[in-house]
Amino acid sequence: MENKIIGCKGFHHIALHASDFERSYRFYTEGLGFREYRRWNNPERTICLLEMGGDAMLELFSDGAPRTTFEPESGFYVHLALAVEDSAAAFARAITYGAVSKKEPSLMTLPSTPPINAVISFVKGPDGEEIEFFEPRP
Repeated sequence: MENKIIGCKGFHHIALHASDFERSYRFYTEGLGFREYRRWNNPERTICLLEMGGDAMLELFSDGAPRTTFEPESGFYVHLALAVEDSAAAFARAITYGAVSKKEPSLMTLPSTPPINAVISFVKGPDGEEIEFFEPRP
């Protein structure tokens, strides 16, 4: 659907500050199959755009600090949801590459009108970021 109000053409990227850039880079590229699109450096940090599929990207910053607590606030994105062909396979691969299980794959019916059926799973990435693997079902 076209957005005529601001001319939005869709989702472009989400940004993540990594406490260990190389660990996060390996997780997202080797583990989840994202591909490096562009990389640049400045005196404070390295920044890398990673293509995740469907014209969407993850912007990875090298200047993150390890998270010691989690205090939800307004304006905080809760998780990154990835549309996948096989939620269980994506979940297993993420775990193999160091993710921590939050919710194992399960078939759910979201109570929308009309209802949405999907296999959904969640993991925590290298810095505790939540990633959802969303597999739509008929």
